[in-house]
Amino acid sequence: MIFTIVIALVVTLIIVAVVMNAIQQHKEKVESERRNEIAKQKTIIEETENLLLNLGTIPASPNLVLVLQQRILSAVQTLHSLVPDSLEYKQRVADAQARIQTLDAQPETLNNDDFTLPDDERAIITLLQNIKKLRAAIRAEHSKGKVDTHLFVSEDKRLDQLQLKINIESMMRRGQTARHSKMLGSARQLYEKALSTLQNQLVNSDYVSRKRQEIESILEQINQELKNSNDQDRLKRAEKEKDDLDVLFQPKKKW
Repeated sequence: MIFTIVIALVVTLIIVAVVMNAIQQHKEKVESERRNEIAKQKTIIEETENLLLNLGTIPASPNLVLVLQQRILSAVQTLHSLVPDSLEYKQRVADAQARIQTLDAQPETLNNDDFTLPDDERAIITLLQNIKKLRAAIRAEHSKGKVDTHLFVSEDKRLDQLQLKINIESMMRRGQTARHSKMLGSARQLYEKALSTLQNQLVNSDYVSRKRQEIESILEQINQELKNSNDQDRLKRAEKEKDDLDVLFQPKKKW
């Protein structure tokens, strides 16, 4: 009888231990997922705030700024739900809501034609990286159903055209520098690359048409300059060969 009771107690203890272990593992899993979610939302907030800080160098519509602010609000609200006792997150939710209310009252006025390309090549690279991040951010919000499709298409198209303009203007600037340095072959390659990029555009906007005509005209000039340069080189070689022959066949002096 005692042996049976002992066995039953041992079995019960094992079951309790297994159950407690399972509960502990579940708690640890839930806590790990909570920490991961907190880290994820903090990363979203940090990345989005950096994008907002860099908007000073990018023509951005109030609608795009609103999408980014709403992204921050959503992330902060998620953080507050994960850490409900946090006064910091509660205040940040209120601050984000206030910023959004202010943006809602702003009219949309924006023109990509007002954009000026930075002089520094590294600044251009950073600018293109930020545009790619912006497009990824609004695409992510659209996939979550938080951005209207019409707004997403409009803003993504605007950023795509801006990205195209930066690439074209940068290649043309480098081509112009090479041309002034008499590196006509390199200049032609850069302008041809810019022209190919424009020709591959599905949408034939005013900018694309205007730049295509401008680049085609420049390429004609460069090709003519290359032809003239080659003609001059051939003339110089011919003159040198004539001088060499004159020296070879001139009468020898008698000493």
